[in-house]
Amino acid sequence: MLTAKFKEIESNTEWKAQLVLEFSKSNHRTILSHRKHFGPLQVQKPFYPEINGTCHVYILHPPGGVVGGDCLNICIDVNPNAHALITTPAAGKFYRSAGPVARQRQVLKVAPEGTLEWLPSENILFSGTKAQIKTKIELSCESHFIGWEISCLGRPASEELFSLGELDQNFEVWREGRPLRIERLRLKGEGPDLYAKWGLLGFPVIGSMVCVTDKTGLLDSLRKIKNDSIDQELFSVTQMNGIILCYFLGSSVERARNCFIRAWKILRQEVIGYDAVEPRIWKT
Repeated sequence: MLTAKFKEIESNTEWKAQLVLEFSKSNHRTILSHRKHFGPLQVQKPFYPEINGTCHVYILHPPGGVVGGDCLNICIDVNPNAHALITTPAAGKFYRSAGPVARQRQVLKVAPEGTLEWLPSENILFSGTKAQIKTKIELSCESHFIGWEISCLGRPASEELFSLGELDQNFEVWREGRPLRIERLRLKGEGPDLYAKWGLLGFPVIGSMVCVTDKTGLLDSLRKIKNDSIDQELFSVTQMNGIILCYFLGSSVERARNCFIRAWKILRQEVIGYDAVEPRIWKT
């Protein structure tokens, strides 16, 4: 009886949510020209902290966490010549599941001469979670994109390991309908890949950052970031197939974010042509 009641409660508390945003150029700035939401996914009003008219938007998820059975869908369209920067005010939390999978899907489309900076806070995956996180970026030849994803397995500050659960994470970058980069990460709690030399080496924080560009000569500046990370942690940079890739593997979400923010500031200036202006929410 207790099991039946628990399943009934969990079923009744599952969230289905969708957020659709479209950005367009209007006069000398980018506007949020269309928004539609269903369920607990919302955005605050846009901010304009830059003189170039870049539209800063914060995606909100009021429940504060994702549980088994939840399904969140985010669709972003950036129209020609528009420039949007999207972030979140707090970490995403994927809680322990009694069985169902929590799903989060994100499709980000950028039209010719459009620019999207996708800079969300980290996802914290509690021990026992069952999560599927899929991100697909669809670009044209003239699109600009810089983005990252950071995941924290367990809660290192509370000495909670990712001893149970599953993570299935996809990150795909497509240009003109052809794949530039497809990454897939599959992890199980206490699985050998969490600790092996060919896996995560026991580190709980993993992050990847991409910048779509054919511009060369930027890797030396990015590799200097590694000098400020502690010896045991790993920060690597490479470039292939029109993408600069940065990877972080370590013990601290804060250090991962700091590495990626420093890389973002370099890439934004060199690739997009504007000095980096951090979202106000990062300072609160």
